[in-house]
Amino acid sequence: MSLEKQIFEALKGLVDERVYPDIAPDAQLPYITYQQVGGQAVNFVDGSIPDRSNARIQVDVWAATRLQASQLSAAVESTMRSLTALQPTVLSARVDTYDEPTGARGAMQDFSLWY
Repeated sequence: MSLEKQIFEALKGLVDERVYPDIAPDAQLPYITYQQVGGQAVNFVDGSIPDRSNARIQVDVWAATRLQASQLSAAVESTMRSLTALQPTVLSARVDTYDEPTGARGAMQDFSLWY
């Protein structure tokens, strides 16, 4: 199963399947977006190809109120930590944000996943 599918499957229950890679369509609040924003490169001196990759995944939540965004962000963190097969590491604390055109409240957080 692809990394994207694993992320979707893990988070979909938090927002009635409104989980989108990169950007959301005109989605009903609340919803979640995620994107890969880097990761650790794996290189071997002998030039062999690694059998695993690392991804730094930024997960953004969007909701109508700050409280809803904060609660959803906490649920995302708990869910991401539970993906033990991907060896999750929380890389940052939540960063709150606001989308002026829509009035949506957001929160973003980065995770390291191995796949």
